[in-house]
Amino acid sequence: MSRLVSVLLVLLFLSGCADGERRLGTAYDKTVIGAATGAVVGGVTGAVLAKKDRKGVPLGAAVGAAVGAGIGYLFDRQEEEFKSTLAREREAGRVEVERVREDLLKITLQNEILFDFDRADIKPAFAPTLDKLAGVLIKYDRSFATVVGHTDAVGSEAYNEGLSLRRARAVVDALIARGVPASRLSAEGRGEREPRATNATEAGRQLNRRVEIFVTPTA
Repeated sequence: MSRLVSVLLVLLFLSGCADGERRLGTAYDKTVIGAATGAVVGGVTGAVLAKKDRKGVPLGAAVGAAVGAGIGYLFDRQEEEFKSTLAREREAGRVEVERVREDLLKITLQNEILFDFDRADIKPAFAPTLDKLAGVLIKYDRSFATVVGHTDAVGSEAYNEGLSLRRARAVVDALIARGVPASRLSAEGRGEREPRATNATEAGRQLNRRVEIFVTPTA
């Protein structure tokens, strides 16, 4: 009976994905993430089933793979929605949306549109973009976001570390205020440790001052 219930739940989940979302571009071509997630889910499911049946482990792996494929599909859809929702900001060069790997999406926010120099208070003009970000994160609730702050090398390393963390926390707080559950968000400050460009020029320092949001799928 437990096997039948597990399989039915998976079928209902995948059916909901197919009915609720239309096929977009290569949405079904990127389900590698499903296999990885499915391995974890499958192992847990198999372990539970194995308590009653030695054949439960392979069944659990199959169930987990199916669930993982559905999660991978939703993550592909989330990426496409971030890109379309933030299309205006992307065209203006203020926001970048990049698929780093199958299970990791990076959204880079230009620091100058977020904060004034040496401040961690988000500018009111950025509110509409935060609304869009929060809307997509709320809609796709099987994902987790880590907000990471970065600075240039002007000032002491310790000060920059603290400033980058305050800025990351400010973005997290803004997303929470817009309805994203706090349990699905975290903040980190990396200061000047991960520059994108040289700190010897103003153009380089501007690129280094940024906030990145790393989004990953959850089972």
